[in-house]
Amino acid sequence: MDDVLRFRDQSVTLAGVEGVNVDVPSANPVNYHQAINDPDGCEPLVADGKLFLPPADKPLPLVMVVPGSLGVGESHLMHAGTLIEAGYAVFVLDPFGPRAVESTVANQTQYSFAASAFDVLAALRVLAANDAVDADRICAQGHSRGGTAVMIAAMRAFADPIVGDLSLAGVYAVYPWCGHQFARPDVGSTRIRAIVGERDDWLSVQQVQSQIQAIGLIGGDATVRVVEGAWHSFDRREEVYEIPEASVAPGAPTTFIEDDGAMVDHRTGRADPAITDHDMFMAAIDADLGRWGAHIGSIGDQADLFRKDMLDFHASVPGS
Repeated sequence: MDDVLRFRDQSVTLAGVEGVNVDVPSANPVNYHQAINDPDGCEPLVADGKLFLPPADKPLPLVMVVPGSLGVGESHLMHAGTLIEAGYAVFVLDPFGPRAVESTVANQTQYSFAASAFDVLAALRVLAANDAVDADRICAQGHSRGGTAVMIAAMRAFADPIVGDLSLAGVYAVYPWCGHQFARPDVGSTRIRAIVGERDDWLSVQQVQSQIQAIGLIGGDATVRVVEGAWHSFDRREEVYEIPEASVAPGAPTTFIEDDGAMVDHRTGRADPAITDHDMFMAAIDADLGRWGAHIGSIGDQADLFRKDMLDFHASVPGS
């Protein structure tokens, strides 16, 4: 990371709006159980990102953009620019730079998925306190690992101990890995939308569908769109190609999470507060369910389809 310019240290202007650095007091919980039961005892971390705040005479609705396993990239900034042009304030979160992580493509356990979701909620707390932002109209848009993060951050069992009554107005989960699911996925009033390509080979499309179905079954407002013929990262305007170092296990069983954050070992059916992401990923490898290599990119008008779906979702969120 020594020769990589952190996002914080870059000068970025989108749609004529210059990004301003914002620090986000966050944490590095070892797992969901620690985040829920001892949020103040987790290892502290100051995450950061850039806030793009167009001039306005009233508080603006805001979309938080959360990157995936390759960190903040051109596609995320492209979407941020589109959203700014549509009248939103935008905050682009950088979870990697503060942790000295360049990519999690080959190893997703460099920090926990609970930490990813903690960052989202910590950013929500900071942004909701900004007088230029409408605290009731903050949405989170996460891509890939970021999609997992925003989905978990919407779960009230996870969010309540960390941010209390604060909640995201909407969550747009873009090809999210849904291998971790709360057994009781109560998202309160947050509107959820997932979008995923039917040919995605980083994750299980069925797990995405089942997560959305489960949220709906307990009264949540949740929809999913499976895009015909699309691979992972079909929102990028680049041809489909393989990333050979990607470590994936799309056929691994779902790891369910109890309300107290304890993960359930699918091999025993028992919840254990000590289980970590690494434990469950190693179980998948031991079962010969892991493999190397997965694809990203778009075909035809898929990037335009995504752009429309993204804008339609954010416009549909109550109040926005």
